[in-house]
Amino acid sequence: MRLIADHVRVSVPATAGNLGPGFDALGMALGIADEVEVRALANSDVVIEIEGEGAEDLPRDESHLVVRALREALDHVGASQVGLHVRAINRIPHGKGLGSSAGAVVAGITAARAMVAEPEALSAAQTLRIATVFEGHPDNAAPAIYGGATVAWQDDDGAHASPLTLADEIETAVLIPGSTLPTKQARAVLPAQVPHGHAAFNVGRAALLVNALAGRPEDLFAATEDKLHQPYRADVMAAAMAMMRHLRAQGLAAVVSGAGPAVLVLGTALADAGLTSGALSWADGIGDERWVSVHTVTRVPGATAVRLA
Repeated sequence: MRLIADHVRVSVPATAGNLGPGFDALGMALGIADEVEVRALANSDVVIEIEGEGAEDLPRDESHLVVRALREALDHVGASQVGLHVRAINRIPHGKGLGSSAGAVVAGITAARAMVAEPEALSAAQTLRIATVFEGHPDNAAPAIYGGATVAWQDDDGAHASPLTLADEIETAVLIPGSTLPTKQARAVLPAQVPHGHAAFNVGRAALLVNALAGRPEDLFAATEDKLHQPYRADVMAAAMAMMRHLRAQGLAAVVSGAGPAVLVLGTALADAGLTSGALSWADGIGDERWVSVHTVTRVPGATAVRLA
């Protein structure tokens, strides 16, 4: 397959996985987005410019996730490899449980889709399968691709996802601390087995959450209870647990965002509860942290791409 565009721009949103009880299955796109501009080069060079998150730490060679994912996508459709000039404006915080790595992978695949002659070969479904190979689980990649809220699963054919009905009145606020927590560390504390009763509890709450998101916000508090992962992670994310307990004590549907340590709140009229965008003075010191909030009141779209002249 040939390339028909040599200059594209991609936008991909932050995401929250799990949403409480939907471990490795449920996810939602959030109102923060990375922007990646990719230009094909006539030589074999790889030039990477990074602004914002990770500018001091991320690699600037073939090992960069955007480059790796883009090359995997080009190989998947039989397109020629080219040199690349990548300019990344990173706004999704890293190491906070907001899907930054899934965002980079989806950005690379989406850029490849915009560059090839037959973009349908890199459909949303195929993008998810490729992204899940990188990520290991699809709960962040799915909302980064489809937007809104999603449920994802894996079988012998790979990863799959379905967009969920998301009522217009459902808002989100994600509270971001200064500290970070590597996903690998957060997963390392999870047990290999859990009590049957806890599994049954989460199945019921996850089903209730799908219904609550579709237009029953009064059920969000009960629907976001979890026994499968958050209690086991309490010792490695004390600040997140302190904030989550503070918010839930006020009747707010708060959960750890993905592997943390950011905290996600689902609800309506969240600004009335003090969950506006920006620094939260009332939150200073909770969990010995300073917290910044991003409040989103509309459904967030998934990854988009435009071809540039």
